Amino acid sequence: MSATVLIANPGADLYGSDRMALESARAFVDAGFRVVVTVTRPGPLIAQLTDAGATVIELPVPVVRRGLLSPRGLLTLARQTVTSWGPMWRLVRRYSPEVIVVNTVTAPLWFAVGRLAGCRVVCHVHEAEAMTSRVLQAALYLPLLACTSVIANSAVTLEVLRAASPAVARRATIVRNAVVGPSVEARARSGPAPPVPRVLFVGRLSHRKGPHVVLEAARILRERGREVSVDLVGSVFPGNEGYESSLRDQVRDSGLSERVSFHGFQADIWGFLERADLVVVPSVLDESFGNTAVEAALGARPLIVSKIPGLMEATESVTSRVVVPPGDAGAVADGVERVLDGWEDYAPMAAVDASRVARLFSRARYGRDLVAAVGLDGA
Repeated sequence: MSATVLIANPGADLYGSDRMALESARAFVDAGFRVVVTVTRPGPLIAQLTDAGATVIELPVPVVRRGLLSPRGLLTLARQTVTSWGPMWRLVRRYSPEVIVVNTVTAPLWFAVGRLAGCRVVCHVHEAEAMTSRVLQAALYLPLLACTSVIANSAVTLEVLRAASPAVARRATIVRNAVVGPSVEARARSGPAPPVPRVLFVGRLSHRKGPHVVLEAARILRERGREVSVDLVGSVFPGNEGYESSLRDQVRDSGLSERVSFHGFQADIWGFLERADLVVVPSVLDESFGNTAVEAALGARPLIVSKIPGLMEATESVTSRVVVPPGDAGAVADGVERVLDGWEDYAPMAAVDASRVARLFSRARYGRDLVAAVGLDGA
């Protein structure tokens, strides 16, 4: 029987780190391993993992989130730890994995359970919280000392690890994300689509991702006499519904109701990219990488992107990008005008970017690098 790889993922959505759990499962299946994935709740990731050849088990485990970093929250975590230990232990003993890959740092109980069961444990780190306090950074990364090895999704993530915990960083290897493009080769537009240019935002509807910045940029453009439409593709995380309400209020108060569409979460974003003229990735806080920025390049669409280290690393080979200061809606509006006014230059650059980025972030490259970093040979 093939050796087993157990992947522990803290959710079942299809955002950045969830998609990397899916790509990791595919990589290990393709390398000949039996793959078991645990998720903490139902979600769209499960069907895709199953289609990829993985066995999926829903198993609620403690997940460290900012909302739990309080006395009451810590008590909740303690109770969850006590109730989760037994089911986690039984799962590990049932499948006897050769290695446990914990996807993100937010489920640290897997580190202890895996090591006590005699397994090799690898943490795949997608977080680069450089703007948080050193105390919180140290607390976040300290449990990784229990891991056999660590995978960082970018050089930016590794630098944050090195500053917070040099001992953890010394056992870390960089494996940059796989970002898979559309099924049909993308083509650059010959010109913006009528009646008005379409601007696309894809990602969580959260303050740190900056959709409010895109909306403010659209208002500024209207003041300048330049209309754009905005498509927001993404949803809020549970408990953050008030933020989406504030976005809808912003749209109404800005007089943009006819120009802004909320599409919610979409598992397949390529249709939206095909209809878009350009993409804005306006994050205002740290990003360890930038899957949505890479997807814009794969879709042959010019890109307005915040000057945040993880986004800069992800798009360093993208010539059709315009870099703006985080949170600066005026600069985003300037960037949109720059692209639209220089379309004859940006469209050809976007076409070249699509093929170059496809090679850099291919599924095949990711699979080879991941299996090697985990220390497995093909089964």
